[in-house]
Amino acid sequence: MSPYEEIILDHWKNPRNKGRLAAPDLVGMEVNPLCGDAVRLELKVAQGKVTDVRFDGQGCAISQAAASLLTELIQGKSLAEVQTLEEKELLSALGGVIQTRLNCALLPLRALRKALQKLS
Repeated sequence: MSPYEEIILDHWKNPRNKGRLAAPDLVGMEVNPLCGDAVRLELKVAQGKVTDVRFDGQGCAISQAAASLLTELIQGKSLAEVQTLEEKELLSALGGVIQTRLNCALLPLRALRKALQKLS
């Protein structure tokens, strides 16, 4: 099994930060109509930092594992750091994703960007 597969399977079978927050400050949802994957990200923010984050959704192992991993990447980070998170950072943390599955892997990042738009 490749490191890519191990990371995906670990986060899919043992998702981190899955669920809902009682009163999120920011919420973003993204759906891929082609495959039906859906990811909802909820963030609590205090003093310019992500103090808590949860995700919920349904879909393939890649989209759900990417959401789990994304929550770990942004937890405790400043909003400035979160706003500059690039696609390549998430893809690298996942161990790489084949071209045909990029939409699945980047779905949670698009949900995060929708949530962050509410700051403007």
